[in-house]
Amino acid sequence: MSAVREQLPEGRYGRSADERADRKLRIAGAVLGVLFVGLLGWFGWYYVVDSRISAEMIKFDVVSATEVQVHLEVRKDEGAKGVCTLRSRSEDGAEVARKDVRIDDAATRVDRVFSLRTTARATSAELMGCTAR
Repeated sequence: MSAVREQLPEGRYGRSADERADRKLRIAGAVLGVLFVGLLGWFGWYYVVDSRISAEMIKFDVVSATEVQVHLEVRKDEGAKGVCTLRSRSEDGAEVARKDVRIDDAATRVDRVFSLRTTARATSAELMGCTAR
C-alpha cells in the first residue's frame, strides 16, 4: 500500500496563502502604527507649542466659611489674554464656588491671588484650566 500525501512539499511551490496574508497584516499593522505615532506627535506638538497660556496653582487658603483665596502663577505669550477657571469644594465633595478669572496683564508671567466667595465652608480649591482669548 502506498501512502497518499495530503500536503504539498514545503518550500517547493512558493509561499502559501497564509504566509502572504501574514505579510499583508504585518504591513498594515506597521502603516497603522506609524500613522498613530504621527498623530500622537502632532497632538503633543499642538498642546505644548501652540499653548499660549498655562497656569499653576501655588497654594490656597481658606480664609473664612465663605471665602477661599487662590494663589496662581500664569505663564503666557507677551500680550496674550486668557481666562482661568477656579473651583472650590466642600468636605463632602460638593462644589461650593466656581469663578472665571481674566488674565489681561501684558507680562509673560503673572503671579496673583484671587478670592472666591463660597456658599459653604470649603476644604479645597483647584485650577480647572486656562484658555487663551
